[in-house]
Amino acid sequence: MDFATARHNMIESQLRTNKVVDEAIVDAMSRLPRESFVPDSLRSVAYVDDDVQIGRERYLLEPLVFARLAQELSVKSGARILIVGAGSGYGAAVLERAGATVLALESDSSIAAAAKISLSRLNVRNISVVEGPLHAGWPSAAPYDAILIEGAVGALPDALAMQVAPGGRIVGVIARPGQPGRAVVWAKFGNTLTSRVLFDANVPVLPGLAAAPEFVF
Repeated sequence: MDFATARHNMIESQLRTNKVVDEAIVDAMSRLPRESFVPDSLRSVAYVDDDVQIGRERYLLEPLVFARLAQELSVKSGARILIVGAGSGYGAAVLERAGATVLALESDSSIAAAAKISLSRLNVRNISVVEGPLHAGWPSAAPYDAILIEGAVGALPDALAMQVAPGGRIVGVIARPGQPGRAVVWAKFGNTLTSRVLFDANVPVLPGLAAAPEFVF
């Protein structure tokens, strides 16, 4: 398969035609081999406009949704970013190539190990892959300039709200039963967190972060 052509088509037909205007994100995604972050058997579908399962309950987010989330972080050179549910490391690599220093949090040890291998092969330097519960974030390195939740959650975990710096942003997708998923950006002003819906986005829910069951009387 001609991956360079597939990558070019992804940029031109999926991203540029759908409100992805952050050139740092576009440039990073145009250069990174997305096929290196999926199992060998799925390399041929690495650039489709859909989520790609990479392991147990983990997915590589579809390119458009990821790109639109990533550009809402407004990445600046040297920014410190936490990725929650980093999976195989593709999102971390994109943000690193866009100028950030990234801490990639993953709860599945086998997927975290695979991410380390993929990132090492690409000689990506400013990423640390760590293992731990996703809802807890990584408080020892907080505060972060921005946090990206790479998958859907039922609600924003309190720990993540505490770990973003004043003036920082958190971006993710909220998914509740019976409702369409919605990409949301939270902005922190002092100790106050405000939210704004960005667009509809149905992506897989991260393990352990689904919405609590609602009781109807």
